[in-house]
Amino acid sequence: MDIAVEVYQVSSLLPNDEKFNLIHQIKKCAVSIPSNIAEGSGRNHNKEFIQFLGIANGSTFELITQLILAKRLKLASEEIVQPIINQLVEVSNMNFAFQKTLNTTNNKDKD
Repeated sequence: MDIAVEVYQVSSLLPNDEKFNLIHQIKKCAVSIPSNIAEGSGRNHNKEFIQFLGIANGSTFELITQLILAKRLKLASEEIVQPIINQLVEVSNMNFAFQKTLNTTNNKDKD
């Protein structure tokens, strides 16, 4: 959720003519990450949780791509974008590790 707040703050610095394009996409992805993790945690089975964690990871990579694009288009500076990208990579790594743990738990339950 901290990343989503940071992304909202950064998006307010982007040009208004990007309001309905890149800004909208960036905000949508930023909100999607914690929302899918939260929704998945409220599901009944690990398999469902893993599915929502996968969606969150997809949104994470999509957001990284959009931030890199904003940087390459010179809409946002490296100093602003790179720390957020670093946090997103860390969240993604934790997410993948958690999915692996849940998969392992699922497989042990089937044995």
